[in-house]
Amino acid sequence: MSNILVTGANGQLGSEINALSGFYPHYTFTFANRNTLDLSNLCKLEDYFDTNTFDVIINCAAYTAVDKAESEEELANAINHRAVSLLAKISKKKNISLIHVSTDYVFDGKNFSPYIETDPTDPQGVYGRTKRDGENAILDVAPKNTLIIRTSWVYSSFGANFVKTMLRLGKERNSLGIIFDQVGTPTYARDLAKAILDILPQINTAIPKIYHYSNEGCASWYDFAKAIFELSNIQCTLNPITTDQYPTPATRPHYSLLNKAKIKEEFGITIPYWRDSLKECLKELGEEQ
Repeated sequence: MSNILVTGANGQLGSEINALSGFYPHYTFTFANRNTLDLSNLCKLEDYFDTNTFDVIINCAAYTAVDKAESEEELANAINHRAVSLLAKISKKKNISLIHVSTDYVFDGKNFSPYIETDPTDPQGVYGRTKRDGENAILDVAPKNTLIIRTSWVYSSFGANFVKTMLRLGKERNSLGIIFDQVGTPTYARDLAKAILDILPQINTAIPKIYHYSNEGCASWYDFAKAIFELSNIQCTLNPITTDQYPTPATRPHYSLLNKAKIKEEFGITIPYWRDSLKECLKELGEEQ
């Protein structure tokens, strides 16, 4: 039986893994949130693994406030980079398998075809840069049985996210302006959680490997919002706007489609279409019509 530590337990992905954990009775799960395991405190992080034994770490913890990161670079770096580097060293020292979740923000968003794992990274902001540095730290330490999984546009029935924001605003307002010139793929955190748990028994690698996972298909934020309103029967007019009409402190990738061929071929997983998964999430939220 494998003892699995899930960090970032109160986040979207950590919460979804928790919700699915009962379907994997051969695993023993420990769910750690920032109160029980503060990744920004490196001394306590190391002590934690001196008093607890695990076979696998699924690192869902991250500093994800993309705009706020521009003014809180030190904290973002502590969680997304330095803590990840220490987790990699602990994994190597104690022979613990590691799955680390990363992001499409490591790319510059200027591609014209879906990014593959070996494409050059060029993050455009603090969040993406600290996540890229976390990836590189893992690659430098090189613990065995380690996977880095990049994902994009994550939403869930848990936590705060675009779907919940649109549901709220759609009921409060008559019209909304939504960006249409940023293209990617919405990812239902439950699908990613299931993929991670299904992949676990197959991990056998001498060096860290990078994979991409998002739902299938593509959409702009406008398309995503339109689907949310259609499936939940919300009568709110959506107006497409450009990125420069909605300025933010951090630069968002204009194009962040991820090629998932590698993870599908190597682990034999099937990935649902984004709109089908959105329906499932809306059912969980009691909003699907």
